[in-house]
Formats: sequence, C-alpha cells, structure tokens
Amino acid sequence: MIQNERDSRHEQVLWAARQMMTAARTAPKAKGVDIVEVALVSDEELTALAQRMKELAVEQKRPSFERDGGNLLQAECVILIGTRELAMGLNCGHCGSATCGARAEGVPCAFNVMDVGIAIGSACAMAADLRVDTRVMYSAGLVAMQMGYLKGCHSVIAIPVSASSKNPFFDRQPK
Repeated sequence: MIQNERDSRHEQVLWAARQMMTAARTAPKAKGVDIVEVALVSDEELTALAQRMKELAVEQKRPSFERDGGNLLQAECVILIGTRELAMGLNCGHCGSATCGARAEGVPCAFNVMDVGIAIGSACAMAADLRVDTRVMYSAGLVAMQMGYLKGCHSVIAIPVSASSKNPFFDRQPK
C-alpha cells in the first residue's frame, strides 16, 4: 500500500489538535480547580466563525479581523480555550480590587485568565512537538465567545491549526 501524506493530512491535523486539547486540559490550574473549557472547531462552524470575523471587520472597522478570519479559512481546525468565572478567594489584588469580594462585576479573576494562558502554552508546546503550525488569536477567541462556542466562558482564545508547506499564520500582510 502507498499512502500519500496529502490524503491523510486533515485527519492527522485533527489528531494533533486533539492532543493539543489534552495538553490544555492537563495544564496546571490555580488551586487545582479546573474551570478551563477546551473545544475543537472545524468544518461549517469554522467557516461561520471566519465569516463572522470578516463581517465584524467591516462593522467595527477592525481590519485585523479580516486578516485573521482569512487565516482561519487556511486552517484545518481551531482550538478554543476559555474559562468559566470563579474567584479563587486569594484576595491577591491582581484584578485591581483589594479583595475578591470587592471585585467589580464583569472583571475576571486574574487567576482565571492565567489558567487560560497556561493552557494555551501547553497546547502550543504540544503543537510544536507534533510539528503543526499554530497562532494564538485573541480576535478569533473573542468572536467565538460572542457566538457562544464555549458557553459560559470568558477570556476565550483561539488557536488555528494547520499543516502545510508554509505556516499560513505568519508573514501576514496587514490590511
């Protein structure tokens, strides 16, 4: 049997993305409390996300959303990593309030945001180990959050995943 890499690339990238999801899940979390959510977006949902980004680029005069939406269309899939809201009760002051109880509504607990960052780092490290191309995108994460792709989550970040001859997420031309 002869199997050309081009014939199995999509499945291989999805497999790598699932490994990235596992890496994000097993990343350390504040106080050992797991409020991180991870999802894989592909096919029609990926196209819808890219289209909404392009619409917002025009509506909100955000040209980077047009560029990033185009990048999503070059990806095989996108990993979303976000967190549900939960104050960790450490009264650390990193959110800008002296205590967790004094934190203004809508201001995320800094540890929730850090948990997302650590999970992103773990997922991207796995991607590097597996030699798939990625880019961390706040823009796609924001739009995915607005579209309800990770229900109940905030601080959502997107990581498009690709395997091609050249990483499509770098050397991008600004709009």
